[in-house]
Amino acid sequence: MPTEPETNYDPSLGSKFIFVTGGVMSGLGKGITAASTGRLLKNAGFDVTAVKIDPYLNVDAGTMNPYQHGEVYVLEDGGEVDLDLGNYERFLDEEMTSEHNITTGKTYQHVIEKERAGDYLGKTVQIIPHITDDIKRRIREAAEGTDVCIVEVGGTVGDIEGMPYLEALRQFAHEEPEENVLFVHVTLVPYSKNGEQKTKPTQHSVKEVRSIGLQPDVIVGRCEDKLEPSTKEKIALFCDIPTDAVFSNPDVEDVYHVPLMVEEEGLDQYVLEHFGLAEEALPEGERANEWRDVVTTEKDGEVDVALVGKYDLEDAYMSIRESLKHAGFELGVDVNVHWVAADEMADHHTERLQESDAVIVPGGFGMRGTEGKIEAVRYARENDVPFLGLCLGFQMAVVEYARNALGLEGAHSAEMDEDTPHPVIDILPEQYEVENMGGTMRLGEHTTVIEPETLAYELYGDTSCSERHRHRYEVNPEYFEHFEDEPLVFSGTAGNRMEILELEDHPYFLGTQFHPEYKSRPGRPSPPFLGLIEAVLAGERDEIEYDEEVTH
Repeated sequence: MPTEPETNYDPSLGSKFIFVTGGVMSGLGKGITAASTGRLLKNAGFDVTAVKIDPYLNVDAGTMNPYQHGEVYVLEDGGEVDLDLGNYERFLDEEMTSEHNITTGKTYQHVIEKERAGDYLGKTVQIIPHITDDIKRRIREAAEGTDVCIVEVGGTVGDIEGMPYLEALRQFAHEEPEENVLFVHVTLVPYSKNGEQKTKPTQHSVKEVRSIGLQPDVIVGRCEDKLEPSTKEKIALFCDIPTDAVFSNPDVEDVYHVPLMVEEEGLDQYVLEHFGLAEEALPEGERANEWRDVVTTEKDGEVDVALVGKYDLEDAYMSIRESLKHAGFELGVDVNVHWVAADEMADHHTERLQESDAVIVPGGFGMRGTEGKIEAVRYARENDVPFLGLCLGFQMAVVEYARNALGLEGAHSAEMDEDTPHPVIDILPEQYEVENMGGTMRLGEHTTVIEPETLAYELYGDTSCSERHRHRYEVNPEYFEHFEDEPLVFSGTAGNRMEILELEDHPYFLGTQFHPEYKSRPGRPSPPFLGLIEAVLAGERDEIEYDEEVTH
């Protein structure tokens, strides 16, 4: 997204803090609500950042199954974090760091290490003040140098693992000037059988918050539709806040429309007035409108993409889906993603791929579904279907070509088959002695050198690109010579590491060892994803021209 104009706000006044909590149930949309508010504040000219608090005991999200918390999102510095950090990067168009994801594992590990080193000089180490002090320190350090810091507390109020964080926020509010802190509580407003919006879940949720010592300044009601005026008044009355501090966040067609809904409700203006920033904000007519222009692009046509993976869960491939959506914004088409179970490909062969315009094989770990992914690669390669392979998908493209084009029978990745006669994919040399799973991979942003006059060069428009990685295994250097003089070429490298592959004389066949989906943004789509959808549309145009020639 383009850089917004600067405001007159004086950063020496210190950061403002918006704490977002949730009640009743998880998954309500706290993160999207927070990110949307941040987007509008940024449009108003302020420097905005975000922090996600995850109360689980894991140090980071790196070893967590996607069924537990969705995809593992990778930051530039190599941090493996919660997927909400991906939403913050996409909405705010800001680069986050590992410090913007606070977990119980990180906090307790740090405090215990200090205790073992004798830093506490014999004091009894306790939740209060040592854990809560560390939480507050982390929040302030993440906010340093910004105008507004939005802090989302994962889970729901009342969860036992979240209690130290809520206590830390209570202390934080006590230490800061009142005008520097705003508490936003997001709750569910369901319908009764007779169609009435029910406020009792919100009332009980706020009661729980207040019992901890926190008073919401703003309540955002998640409902299928906008909150009725009577519903807002009832919530205000029983939750002890002004009626104009109750806002709707109804279901919308696309999450990227939530900022537009939040703006219509006036939540951003309320926040600015609470912080005393309304006068410093850019006038309405001067605020950046690129977001609205991008996400409301008129669509003309549809593209169907088969995503061949092993997790029947949208959140497991969130960044891929969003990257395809960004490409659709740019090209004015709706991109429909159809999940195809990789472990069922052996039974159904290519039936589920034949109705799709393109095929994506995503990253992943473990043996399950790999043969299905290899079959999907083969289908795309042999039938001239636009294809994009990401990380493991890149590796399976190498395996498929080695088996079926080079004749290396039994070729595989050593990760999947230790006894393969042809380990065309093998472990990184520096990983041989590693025992711990957490944080041992090639992680974060690295530079790839791109060969001129290649598809990769055409996509990136440069002889290099910087993308984020998350892998242990890669193309085995011992097999490089087998690919010499082949139509399958490695057009992107980093030393002796193969980073990008492409297939000559194919409408679009690209694989990347890195994960380009992590850097895609609305208004700035990832080049490999944009190229994939462009290839589909170009093929459709060719078909139309061919039909016209036959007709005439």
